[in-house]
Amino acid sequence: MNWADRTWSELPSDLAKSSHVAILPIGATEQHGPHLGTGMDFVLADKLCRAVAAQTGVPMLPTLPYGCSLGHSRRWPGTIALQPITLITVIKEIGDWAYHSGVRRLFIVNSHVTNAAPLRCALEMLRAEHDDMMVAVINTATISERVRLAHFSDAQDWHANAAETALMLAEAPEIVRTELIPASDDPDRTEGLVFSHPVNRTSLNGVTGTPSLARVEQGRELFAWMVKDLSALVERGKSEEAPLDQSYFERAGE
Repeated sequence: MNWADRTWSELPSDLAKSSHVAILPIGATEQHGPHLGTGMDFVLADKLCRAVAAQTGVPMLPTLPYGCSLGHSRRWPGTIALQPITLITVIKEIGDWAYHSGVRRLFIVNSHVTNAAPLRCALEMLRAEHDDMMVAVINTATISERVRLAHFSDAQDWHANAAETALMLAEAPEIVRTELIPASDDPDRTEGLVFSHPVNRTSLNGVTGTPSLARVEQGRELFAWMVKDLSALVERGKSEEAPLDQSYFERAGE
């Protein structure tokens, strides 16, 4: 159910069969320490959403490989960051065009933490313009409680940690430098801080967490949980209706 593989004559039927639901994966291109490739976030978003699309029969829009990664600074090469306003605009315009192709229920699946605020802004804009469109932003690390616990097991402000490293060992080993994993651990220095600091001020090597704890078997299990739990959310979204059928644009009493 890859949107890019379908033709204009096929997509209307695809969307009708899926209750007009579509999935939009959003990632990032940014440093992930010395042991993981810069594409980790968008690789995860793409692989996860492909698996969910296959399981649910819901079309998946092409994955966006860039995100709001300003917090990773220019200390380490490899990060390609969008300004928040740019990401808001891109997602709003993708959503507009998806709407005019027949999408009425849009799952934005985000695999990079600091994309969340711009994506929420885009959600607000889309639902304010399209009264019959429902939009959800799902962050991959918090799809469910078991997924959240796995991601946060070694760091609250995690990045390139045990969970992410295990996921890539299981699903994209070609972007993992296994020989560098043992020396890549760097502790979470954010606990108790009042301000949100960029990564150059919280990490020595771009990592936050303990990738040396990663095991491929854990990555396979975690990925399976993510597919199952996200698929369940998408299935619920196929039939969800707003609690009240009241127009966004009409005043009460009219």
